[in-house]
Amino acid sequence: MDEAVIPLRAHHGLCLRFFQGKGYSGAFVENMARKKAMLEENPLVRLTDQADEICRACPNNLCGQCESAEKVRRYDRTVLSLCGLTPGDVLPYRGLAERVLGSILIPGRREDICGDCQWTDLCQYKEETP
Repeated sequence: MDEAVIPLRAHHGLCLRFFQGKGYSGAFVENMARKKAMLEENPLVRLTDQADEICRACPNNLCGQCESAEKVRRYDRTVLSLCGLTPGDVLPYRGLAERVLGSILIPGRREDICGDCQWTDLCQYKEETP
């Protein structure tokens, strides 16, 4: 069976790890939970610095463009760079998750990348609790 390749913003490799069922809206949270469950099955993902399926339900997504486009592109570029990846790379989701863990989270770089995100307190809390 031919597997579909899922487009995924690079910085969502961080967001998905820290997702706690909170978000911009009920529709966003529901969509994020569905996408996270699907990605945990380890499909192939194509890394992008553009809107993806997670962005689709975000209230900040205005016709396929994020209200904070420059900020989230910076997050994407930094995640890609630190993980040794480029937009368009295809790999299993767990491969991305492992790179994010080894190149960003274990060395303590998450806050340097997205410390100005409105959700950073949730991520900080989850990092500090076992």
